[in-house]
Amino acid sequence: MSSTPSRRRFMQSMPALAAIFGLSAAQAAEPAKPAVVAAPAKKERFPGDPPEHHIVYQINHAEAEYIEHILNSISAMLTKYEDNVAIAVVVFGSGIHLLAKKPKRDIPELLRQRVKAQATDYGVKYIACGNTMKTVGWDKKDMLDFAQIEEVGAAAIMELQEQGYAYLAW
Repeated sequence: MSSTPSRRRFMQSMPALAAIFGLSAAQAAEPAKPAVVAAPAKKERFPGDPPEHHIVYQINHAEAEYIEHILNSISAMLTKYEDNVAIAVVVFGSGIHLLAKKPKRDIPELLRQRVKAQATDYGVKYIACGNTMKTVGWDKKDMLDFAQIEEVGAAAIMELQEQGYAYLAW
């Protein structure tokens, strides 16, 4: 069975369809051209404008490889978004040693230097869990100067999410 009669009827109906859409018969018979979609205009930002992107990480282990992966991700975010991203890192559990002046776990000095540079040079907020600090027997004086302390690390993550931060856990 041939489909020629169906095609013929369809082609014969083109002038009527064209009229419905306000086109000439020739325009209706032209093959459709792909739509050209312009890239959205990049929103102009000025120094000091609030960032459009927000992300909160957690560090809850003291293993160097684990911490390094997270710091690499933070560096990648800073490279991609520059000053257009707010980054917070909530540190609890054995990860708390990363923010201690005298950690009780083996944290490589290079990782500690990277954390300090991210905090002081790029505004990454490092938040220490007060509950974990109490468990270890530490208070504010035991933590690096740039470390912010929140009573409950999990609550800090939740509150940042409520403020629009995306949550990334490793």
